[in-house]
This record gives sequence, C-alpha cells and structure tokens, in this order.
Amino acid sequence: MSTYLLEIVTPERLVFAEQVNSISVRGLEGDLGILPGHLPLVTPLKIAPVRIKTGGQTEVIAVNGGFVEVRKDKVVILAESAERSENIDVERARAARERAELRLQSKQEKVDHHRAEVALQRALNRLNATSIRTNKN
Repeated sequence: MSTYLLEIVTPERLVFAEQVNSISVRGLEGDLGILPGHLPLVTPLKIAPVRIKTGGQTEVIAVNGGFVEVRKDKVVILAESAERSENIDVERARAARERAELRLQSKQEKVDHHRAEVALQRALNRLNATSIRTNKN
C-alpha cells in the first residue's frame, strides 16, 4: 500500500512525522479522508481527533484547530496544539471539562463564554481521542 509523509506541527514542537497510509480530519465543512495521491488542498480544521492509519494500526492525535495542507506527497497539519492520545492525562482532561461546564453555567458577567466554550471543546476532544484509542485496541 502506498504512503505519504504526515507532519503535525504546533508552534512549540513537531508532534508527529511519519509515513502513513491515510488520515481522517474534521474540517469546517465536515470530515475529510486523505489517501495517497489526494488533490492539493488547504482547509481550516475544527477541534477534533485526527485518525492516522499505518498498516493495520490506528493512532489518534487530539488536534485543537489549525489548518491541513495536502501536497503531492506530503500532508502538513499546522495545529494550535496537538497531543498524542497515549500522552493525555484523562483525569486532567475531565477536570478541565468540569471547570469549563461550570463557567458556561455561571450567570456572572465576568465569565468569557467564548473562552469557556473553546476550553470545553478542547477537553472533550482530548477525552474523545483517548476513547477512540481505547476502543481501537
């Protein structure tokens, strides 16, 4: 089966750089599967897990927004932040989800609801990534 190079990069570091068979990402217009030979494309990404298939293995990375650029023989994801599912602290992600939910329920005017909503999406993304990884193994 043919492959292409996938790089997932954040402002802080290179999170992933390997040859892969396919990936699945969530763009603003919906889910997108990228196989070798895909047409060139640049599109924004939503906060969602990225599923990476190599051989018979699936790896999941929690990507928190950014862009995907598909080139002839390489795909680059420029993410605001990204974390491999095996490195996610589930208890910390649950605590972040609870804090964000409490902020969203708050009636105080000082609460930035947009920031709380984004924090909730990121926490849920991290939990979803660990759930997908657990269910695949």
